[in-house]
Amino acid sequence: MDVPMLVYAFLIFYPLFILWRRIDRKRDRECYILDYECHKPTDDRKLDTVCSGQVIMRNKNLGLNEYKFLLRAIVSSGIGEQTYGPRIIFNGQEENPTLQDLISEMEEFFHDSIGKLLARSGIAPKEIDVLVVNVSMQSIVPSLPAMIINHYKLREDVKVFNLTGMGCSASLISVNIVQNIFKTYKNAYALVVTSESLSPNWYAGSDRSMILANCLFRSGGCAMLLTNKRALKQRAMFKLKCLVRTHHGARDESYNCCQQREDDQGHSGFHLDKSLPKVATRALVDNLREITPKILPVRELLRFMVVSFIRKCWSHRSTKGAGSSPKPVINFKTGVDHFCIHTGGKAVIDGIGVSLDLTEHDLEPARMTLHRFGNTSASSLWYVLGYMEAKRRLKKGDRVLMMSFGAGFKCNSCLWEVLRDLGGAGNAWTDCIDSYPPNSLINPFLEKYGWINNEDDPSTFVFPSPS
Repeated sequence: MDVPMLVYAFLIFYPLFILWRRIDRKRDRECYILDYECHKPTDDRKLDTVCSGQVIMRNKNLGLNEYKFLLRAIVSSGIGEQTYGPRIIFNGQEENPTLQDLISEMEEFFHDSIGKLLARSGIAPKEIDVLVVNVSMQSIVPSLPAMIINHYKLREDVKVFNLTGMGCSASLISVNIVQNIFKTYKNAYALVVTSESLSPNWYAGSDRSMILANCLFRSGGCAMLLTNKRALKQRAMFKLKCLVRTHHGARDESYNCCQQREDDQGHSGFHLDKSLPKVATRALVDNLREITPKILPVRELLRFMVVSFIRKCWSHRSTKGAGSSPKPVINFKTGVDHFCIHTGGKAVIDGIGVSLDLTEHDLEPARMTLHRFGNTSASSLWYVLGYMEAKRRLKKGDRVLMMSFGAGFKCNSCLWEVLRDLGGAGNAWTDCIDSYPPNSLINPFLEKYGWINNEDDPSTFVFPSPS
């Protein structure tokens, strides 16, 4: 073969080789979930009505008006009687937790969830390349990731990330960290651990804005195993399509609406401001504005643009203005099959349902998760996903939109593609999924404590003894 032919061949095949290399490299940057395990604490940690009432009565800082406010909040919270609390509550030590209490709480979660996850997946601890841990309200020395590394004897070169103060949206931040690491490292395994520490953060004061946290937050956590190994795609459960993070921390109102702080008597807790609904709505709108073009088909985006344009033109011609015609709404179901919503509370779920025009079927996983497990902070999304899996809703090719909110103030969302039909393996819902949804979500506090509506006779405030 003469020189000109070699030159021509090089000019033809070298660009093709470069193009193939880029495509091949991109394939190695995918982010798959191999498996996940939601923590289910033992039954002796269930906070039923009687136990919750006794915890409330131990708080000598509460007056009759605070009792009424607190129990009304519980009744309307959407939380049932099978949620879990930290052991210090059952030992009557919520006002004076020790360092060992919070360490024990995390160890119980770590040993249960991570152990089950690794055993089921067949992945040895030494194979883990990346470890990301997020527990917002606990920071100890050595760190929580160090605790995991020591117990499971992970490699010396494991890449470690320890997130604190990120709030309920932290698990998607952790996934985003792994997603970015996978762009550099091939054939890697990542372990993501997400939870919250309630032992040192149970509020024992009387500030109403801080009492609410006791009504909503419950014990829980989740461990996830992710990879970018192309050969494991057939084993994987989900593939990450896109992830969007929105942070409004530069706005004072957003920054101040969710804060860990002390009240006037020096009791530490988590303050939830009245501006929270408005702040959350603003963050949600901005987040949706960015992720919508990434997840919805072009035809839906064009339809929305045309309808909006026609409505705007009609408003200029009509004397009644734009308010006389219905506001155009994007149909998210054209690109999303399931909605995995953070269980921040009944109002949060209702608000997202209205904003996205969702049905009760769409909201059922979030409502049932709130009822069964409460708000488990950043791990809540994975209990919602577990409900969908246990109900056998997730089929190959389905697309799941996750949405979470967190202090700061943040709104994070991502889209997952289901890679195979799911629903056979057991998870935290296995023993109770057949009883969900229940006939009623009404909390029995209202039935057992009828004094709430009695404004004249405080003596009716009598807690029944445990049976």
